[in-house]
Amino acid sequence: MRIAILEDDPSQTELLSHWFKCAGHHPQLFDHGARLLRALEHETFDVLLLDWNVPEMSGIDVLRHLRQRLQSAVPVMFSTARAREEDVVRALREGADGYVTKPVRRQELVARLESLAQRRRDTQPRTGVMELDVFRVDLETRIILRNGVPLQLTAKDFDLAVLFLRNVGRLLSRGHLRENVWVSNHPVSSRTLDTHVSRVRSKLCLVPEHGWRLLAVYGYGYRLDRVDRSSVHDRGWRADTISTATA
Repeated sequence: MRIAILEDDPSQTELLSHWFKCAGHHPQLFDHGARLLRALEHETFDVLLLDWNVPEMSGIDVLRHLRQRLQSAVPVMFSTARAREEDVVRALREGADGYVTKPVRRQELVARLESLAQRRRDTQPRTGVMELDVFRVDLETRIILRNGVPLQLTAKDFDLAVLFLRNVGRLLSRGHLRENVWVSNHPVSSRTLDTHVSRVRSKLCLVPEHGWRLLAVYGYGYRLDRVDRSSVHDRGWRADTISTATA
């Protein structure tokens, strides 16, 4: 998982980071709510872990902005010293998915966050067959068929294609794509990523004429959308890049 942690206590952030790294996850640390919100403009996370009392913008303000302004459904867990029932109720009513009070227990916290992320992925099978429009994806043999014809894809291109097909309509940051497809400590250049995305777009025919559009969102990442083929010529859609302002 890619986990964003909002916490202003250095010792606590160091501890939480250590816990999640040991569990095989990728934590990113933020000590101000505004900084986290700015990061969400160009990054994608699987789950957020928020403290309530942080400088400038509280965790509950971040949650409200996330749900109301950004319209994001990313799972959110609170980890805070505020243990009053009214605080728990307020957080849940504002859209939090979980709430734990400090001091937190390592295994419980990791399990809770993994459970939140898993609920979001429950509709995404890891084995068997996934079918979507003209695509049939065999996750065991790692073959994608388009209109019954198998596509020639490299291992990375297959993983990238599956990630896009599982997240139709969701904007995925470059960091999210790198960590989910390459899964290594070696840096992957933007050029390499763009080359793989271009191949996936070409080989899967993810273009408006075929009912799909794989967009490069400038300064952020990529998003795969469904397109009404009957309106393609009327709208004259040909661009495959947009700015974050129009995303």
